[in-house]
Amino acid sequence: MLIKTVRGFEPLFGKGCYFAENATLVGDVILGDECSVWFNAVIRGDVNSIRIGNRVNIQDGAVIHATYQKAATHIGNSVSVGHNAIVHGCTIEDHVLIGMGSIVMDHCVIGSNSIIAAGAVVPQRTIVPPGTVYAGVPAKKIKDIDPELQKGEIERIAQNYLMYSSWFEAT
Repeated sequence: MLIKTVRGFEPLFGKGCYFAENATLVGDVILGDECSVWFNAVIRGDVNSIRIGNRVNIQDGAVIHATYQKAATHIGNSVSVGHNAIVHGCTIEDHVLIGMGSIVMDHCVIGSNSIIAAGAVVPQRTIVPPGTVYAGVPAKKIKDIDPELQKGEIERIAQNYLMYSSWFEAT
C-alpha cells in the first residue's frame, strides 16, 4: 500500500482495516474501523479532505477525490463503492451502494439506504433522497427501495466485503 503525506496531511485509519498492496491513500484522508481499500483503488486527499466512516469498502480501481477549496468528500458508514466507480467532492450517507463504474460528482448528496446503479452518472448538485435507486446517464430516480432490496443488496455486499477482507491480513 502507498501512503503519502501531502501538504502536512498524513492519511489516518482505524482498527481492522485491510489495504491491498497497491491501494493508494494520499493526504487529508481519515478512514474509520473495518474499512477495506482494494487493488488499484485511490483515495486522494491532496486538494481537500476525505472522511470515510466505518465498514466502508472501496473496491478495485475506484477513485475517491475532491475539488480544491470547493468540495470535500464525506462517506458514511457501511458504504460499498463498486469497482471503477468515481466518488468526487460529494456526500454519501450511511448504508449506500455506489455501483460499478458509476460517477458521483461534486456537491451531490446520496441519501441513506440508496443505490446508485452500475454505470450511472450523477451530475453535480444532485440530491438523491434516502431509500431510492438512481440509474442512467444522467442518473434519475427509477424506484424506491423496498426492504428486500436493501437487505439483499446494500447490506449483503457490505457484509461480504467484511468477510472478504478477513481473508487477508488487516492493518
